[in-house]
Amino acid sequence: MKYQDYYQILGVERDAATPDIKKAYRKQARRYHPDVNSEASAEEKFKEINEAYEVLKDTEKRQAYDRYGSDWKHGHEFNGGGGHPSAGGGFSGGDFSDFFESMFGSDGQQSGPGRQRQAPPKGEDQHLKLDISLEEAYLGGAKTIQFSRQEPNTGKASSPELKKLKINIPKGVSTGQKIRLGKQGYESPHGGDAGDLYLEMSILPHRIYKLDGKNINLRLPLTPWEAALGTTLKVPTLDGEVGLKIKPGMLSGQRIRLKDKGMPGGDQMVEVMIQTPPADSEETQKFYSDMKEQFDFNPRTF
Repeated sequence: MKYQDYYQILGVERDAATPDIKKAYRKQARRYHPDVNSEASAEEKFKEINEAYEVLKDTEKRQAYDRYGSDWKHGHEFNGGGGHPSAGGGFSGGDFSDFFESMFGSDGQQSGPGRQRQAPPKGEDQHLKLDISLEEAYLGGAKTIQFSRQEPNTGKASSPELKKLKINIPKGVSTGQKIRLGKQGYESPHGGDAGDLYLEMSILPHRIYKLDGKNINLRLPLTPWEAALGTTLKVPTLDGEVGLKIKPGMLSGQRIRLKDKGMPGGDQMVEVMIQTPPADSEETQKFYSDMKEQFDFNPRTF
């Protein structure tokens, strides 16, 4: 039975840190994966790489392997003289070498009651940011998204094809909130389930509304006579138009609250902005001159 040098298989030093081992494994696994490598020896090499990573990623397995090294025939002593050394973790696939089974058993786990074979590790989770409109955030509902599949930790597209998914946006979602889609992340190189896809919501700026927590702010332009005399106007909300009563004597900057017309749990705040008509003709200039003569009014109190 041939001794397997797992460090040499992954191309790392014996004192390599776990992140370096993981990085080397990913590189080798991508290179020799049977789906991308047509060489006759690729499949066997891929199995060796998986086996090496299965041991070196696990603290107890690695300690047992380092302890006995080429003296692997005495590895059973690690488990108190019986059975196989405890791996202390899941086993990620079948078709492992006789060398592996001689140290860790046929399923890579300590024999005995209470131990069950664990499923192969799943793929890594993928994280994406999703831009949505304020209306989509308010109403929620179904939405079809497209995104490119990327290699873990590189950001490089692994396929030119776009993946389509139909998702459901919860009503009242906020910027920064995440939606988890099970088994829609990266594929597992071990044959386990795919990782999860996490979509982080990002609400786009709106043409007329400004989001302030759960409240929605709206600026409402008024003519001087509407502000002075009062009126009732139709104003937009995310639920549709509503009637808004403007009391006489409203000033610019004053705010009116429309209860429960913001995001769920919030209100819509309407800020009054008085706009004066331009004096761009002789008639309008005369009108403003007459107003100046008729009104004894100074808005400045300083």
